[in-house]
Amino acid sequence: MKDPNLYKLLTPGPLTTSMAVREAMLTDRCTWDDDYKEMTQEIRRSLLKLAHAGSKEYTAVLMQGSGTFGVESVLSSIPSDNDTVLVLVNGAYSERMITIMEREGVKHERLDFKWDEIPDAKKVGEYLDGHPEVTMVSMVHSETTTGILNDIEAVGKEVNRRSLKFIVDAMSSFGAVDIDVPEWGIDFLISSANKCVQGVPGFSFVIARRALLVASKGNARTLSLDLYDQYETMERDNGKWRFTSPTHVVAAFSEALKELKNEGGARARFARYEENERQLREGMKELGFKPYIKRRHQGPIITTFLYPEGVKIDFKNMHSYLKRHGYVIYPGKLTKADSFRLGNIGEIYEDDIRNILWLFEKYLKKLEE
Repeated sequence: MKDPNLYKLLTPGPLTTSMAVREAMLTDRCTWDDDYKEMTQEIRRSLLKLAHAGSKEYTAVLMQGSGTFGVESVLSSIPSDNDTVLVLVNGAYSERMITIMEREGVKHERLDFKWDEIPDAKKVGEYLDGHPEVTMVSMVHSETTTGILNDIEAVGKEVNRRSLKFIVDAMSSFGAVDIDVPEWGIDFLISSANKCVQGVPGFSFVIARRALLVASKGNARTLSLDLYDQYETMERDNGKWRFTSPTHVVAAFSEALKELKNEGGARARFARYEENERQLREGMKELGFKPYIKRRHQGPIITTFLYPEGVKIDFKNMHSYLKRHGYVIYPGKLTKADSFRLGNIGEIYEDDIRNILWLFEKYLKKLEE
């Protein structure tokens, strides 16, 4: 069967999926059906294995909606009125955590870092020592604002040393970066179906320390995003979601998990993404596009590039040119620099990297005409 995609997505999710993942959505399913509920349960078990987490200490909860729904579910359900959440801010998605808690009335503080620098674990520890009111720390792992990969393992040690709770938005890293949730002291990890597992958009999921999730009963500030109630229903009814679930998306994710396993798991996928990023980064530098993030902090998910000096580029025009030739790119999210972003994840391989570099070279020559 010919691939129906007219173009490939060089974006951090939604991303280009396999034909098998898309074909999994061709069957209509009933949310009450035992086979469908067992599919949900198998997904939950598979996610725990990916997280290196045992089912006695941890559980996996699926939540309707995009990744932000999952983040809001945790931040609006887990903290009690007596908790204060410290957010480590170095990008737009950690800023979004602040916005969520402002809207939900959750007590919080912020510790800011430059957007091209990772949160320094030592500084986090010093802040915590001076702010005994903080009971939880929340941060983003892969900030797709820039492509930086934050050191959640080092920060987790500081958080756990002080017996605080640790919340991680691993939206665009889980499934590619091998994250040992128990070993790194993560209490709540949030990710999404349409990122590195390579499913399609429609639900998020939370790897949660079971005892802390149970203890949060009654804390939720919303109905639809009540994480404990969602968990309780899935446990009691063997995989039943509280409200209508995205059945086609769940089936696609089930297939995507099988493909991830067949590829060799998170480490093998990380190696492919990392090689994509390396080749793209080096090729773009040769064309004059400077990476925003230094190599040592660059993640394999998405790379932010600055425009070449002295070259006037209109992003919409460049985007349209590349799309006509088979690839879609992401606009920049920096406020003080002209930039754009190229995703390295999904069904993207070496041939695609060569193609996109060739197209950028042609586009630059076109500007000179």
